Amino acid sequence: MKLVIGGAYQGKRAYAEEHDSIQKWANGEICPEEEIFSCEGMVDFHLYLRRLLQEGKEQYVREQLIPKLLQENPQVVLVTNELGYGIVPIDPFDRSWRELTGRICTELAEHADEVTRVVCGIPVVLK
Repeated sequence: MKLVIGGAYQGKRAYAEEHDSIQKWANGEICPEEEIFSCEGMVDFHLYLRRLLQEGKEQYVREQLIPKLLQENPQVVLVTNELGYGIVPIDPFDRSWRELTGRICTELAEHADEVTRVVCGIPVVLK
């Protein structure tokens, strides 16, 4: 698994497309929930998590998503925004989403073969 992180509009997807020959991208904002287990790469992974939370699947995300992903699609490339910087959201749901996304990405980074942070189009390999 590879994880590509960074702020919004920093060139994460362009980096992933340039360095990985991915033919089947999924968009986390709109793809079917199960597509994460069959796609080669997913952009907007943070929005995928938001959708699952909005559907009341927090327990599934916390307990089952990562083990299932590691088993069924261990070579996936996940591209996600870093949400933990800036002003803390006033909305309780947004705070919960931000916290959960950070925790999930932290756990994914532990299992990832490679973690790259992209800032201003410049990749920095963290792992």
